[in-house]
Amino acid sequence: MFTIIRYPILITLISSGYYLFISEYFNMLDKSFLEKEILKKKIIENKEEIIQEKKADITTPIINKNIDKTQYTEKKIEILQGDTFVSILKNLNFKQEKIYEIISKIENSYDLKKIKPGEIISVFKNNFGEIIKIELFKNSETIISVNLDKEINLNIRELTKDSFIESKEYTIAESLFSDGIKNGLPPDILIKIISLFSFDLDFQRDIKVDTVVSISYEFDEIIETGRLQYNDIKYASIIIDGKQLEYFKFITDDGYVDYFNREGKNVKKSILKTPLDGARISSNFGMRKHPISGFNKMHKGVDFAAPIGTPIYAGGNGIVEYIGRNGGYGKYIRIRHNNGYKTAYAHLSNYKKGISKGVRVNQGEVIGYVGSTGNSTGPHLHYEIIYQNKHINPLKLKLPSGKVLEGKELEKFKEEYKIIYADHLSMLYE
Repeated sequence: MFTIIRYPILITLISSGYYLFISEYFNMLDKSFLEKEILKKKIIENKEEIIQEKKADITTPIINKNIDKTQYTEKKIEILQGDTFVSILKNLNFKQEKIYEIISKIENSYDLKKIKPGEIISVFKNNFGEIIKIELFKNSETIISVNLDKEINLNIRELTKDSFIESKEYTIAESLFSDGIKNGLPPDILIKIISLFSFDLDFQRDIKVDTVVSISYEFDEIIETGRLQYNDIKYASIIIDGKQLEYFKFITDDGYVDYFNREGKNVKKSILKTPLDGARISSNFGMRKHPISGFNKMHKGVDFAAPIGTPIYAGGNGIVEYIGRNGGYGKYIRIRHNNGYKTAYAHLSNYKKGISKGVRVNQGEVIGYVGSTGNSTGPHLHYEIIYQNKHINPLKLKLPSGKVLEGKELEKFKEEYKIIYADHLSMLYE
């Protein structure tokens, strides 16, 4: 009986022991697995922390570098009609006190009233959007920089330029001007060609189809801006029906830039009858009823009606003898020429910069601008020609011949024109 009972008990004990062993074994496996998973997770987390730390080590210097290295952005502002430098600064949100400081600094070196529509002002901002510099052109070759740090500093720098000579030749199909544009000639040079030959040609009647125009001219390129600045014509030729008119640039012994044919004869007549473009005669030379006083009075010149600001040209080569206000003439210029001639220009709105008493001027050079100063009923130029202190009618003037080169001056010219012509042909056919 005991034997019978003993076997089941033994079997139960063995089974229980096996069960407990198996359970504990798997439990140990589970704990080991969990511990491994926890360890693995910690390792992954540690790796991520290390990676993040390394990333931080890499990116931090770059961020600092970007902060330390200031980057500027440039905004270009075009001057529009009605704009002033003050209005531009106000639009840039400068305070009134700051505007006054900036303007006061600039006007020590430049008259801001000379800023014209179409000109460009550059504004530079840093990374924080603060304006740190303003730049404007004093002229085509000079830039004014206004540095707006703790103190306002002005820096004026001359731009560098390269000088070139260009030669072109073309045949007219429509007009000298339009065909010139099609052949790559700048408008500034085409205007100078028309002015140069205006003593010899009527461009509405004389120019025909198949007229050949040949030209050599000087220009500068401003390196920093790429702007082109057109200067003098060196050589110009127009061939109409086989007949050639040609002129060469030459600086005379008395310092004038002028143009002569191969014989040394000047292209220009000594005095212009009309010293401005596109004007109509509003009052002739002679006795007339004065429009203001109402009395009959000798009108000693010719009046040309033209809009205010129309450029006025010097009637001939000469020296400015008088410039300034002159009673009823208003703003007035008088030029002394050779051979006893003088020309006078009255009622001007303003004088061209650089024109002053004693200055030499070339025929066709701008000396001032049409106005209505003095005793005037409207904008016009009053133009007088005076010969040996007597007023003569500009429209009936028999124009004396221009300068003719002689002696050593003629020899010098002949040497120079041969070089100019050879260079012109070389550039045309190289």
